[in-house]
Amino acid sequence: MDMEHRIRICEVGPRDGLQNEPVPISTAQKRLLISGLIEAGLDNIEVTSFVNPKLVPQMADSRQVMARTLAKVHDPDIRLTALVLNERGYDYALESGATSLATLVMVSNTLSERNSNMSRDESLALTRILLRRAREDGIWMRVYIGTAWTCPYEGDIPPNVTIGVAEAVWDMRPDELAIADTIGHAQPLEVGYLMKDLVTRFGRKKLAIHLHDTQALGLVNAAAAIHAGVRLFDASVGGLGGCPFAPGAAGNLATEDLVFMAHKMGFETGVDLAKLWKVVQLAKGFVNRPIGGRIWPWWEAHARPASELPGIT
Repeated sequence: MDMEHRIRICEVGPRDGLQNEPVPISTAQKRLLISGLIEAGLDNIEVTSFVNPKLVPQMADSRQVMARTLAKVHDPDIRLTALVLNERGYDYALESGATSLATLVMVSNTLSERNSNMSRDESLALTRILLRRAREDGIWMRVYIGTAWTCPYEGDIPPNVTIGVAEAVWDMRPDELAIADTIGHAQPLEVGYLMKDLVTRFGRKKLAIHLHDTQALGLVNAAAAIHAGVRLFDASVGGLGGCPFAPGAAGNLATEDLVFMAHKMGFETGVDLAKLWKVVQLAKGFVNRPIGGRIWPWWEAHARPASELPGIT
């Protein structure tokens, strides 16, 4: 199916979803989570991050997670990505066998310094180095543009500033560009405005959006992005996730909510919702607390069979 009628999903649950969880999640549990997501039809998964384990202890087993996942997954159509924030992380990721990476540039100078001890300009310079190395090494690489709308320390980010950073990164020729509402404070009108502008500038093929549900606007922001022409979305199973360095950033857009809405709107996703529900339950057991998207209470209350879910026959 062409891009006009298909919503593509980058599942970030194993990385962004788990990185801030206080309960230790074992390597084996992470592998089970990733396997369940693949079984549900998700073929683009961010599996781990090669970051300082003292700052993000949940990702301390990144080498094992990446290596063991790659050893089990042999389908070339399944993309398994790791986040790296510096050249050391890049080296570790390659040593683990990773062939798909992501890195991050914050529009906000303040959060950039708190997140990586670099200014925005220093982060852009590092990104240029990482992308050059990735091309030389034959590595696929995505770049996140963080705090695209709001910073927890600087407040609202003017659209022209975000566009300027996005253009600077786009000129570096990343394989994908993801625009991130890092703390989940964006609203649909400004999401639609910015994403329509970026779709016009860059096209939709390599442009993604990363949304949080902090203020209960994740789904409506996703709908605004769809209307603006975006067809590639980050989402996290069960709504797990949040940025550990950004106060108030709990909760990514739940994969099951996005899939349900996409199917209701007539889009194809390739995701089997019946199988995805099982993964939500699996993740719930791992984190030992209630999770699940906004559709979950409605579905449980109606107790309908999986065959009645949109897109399931």
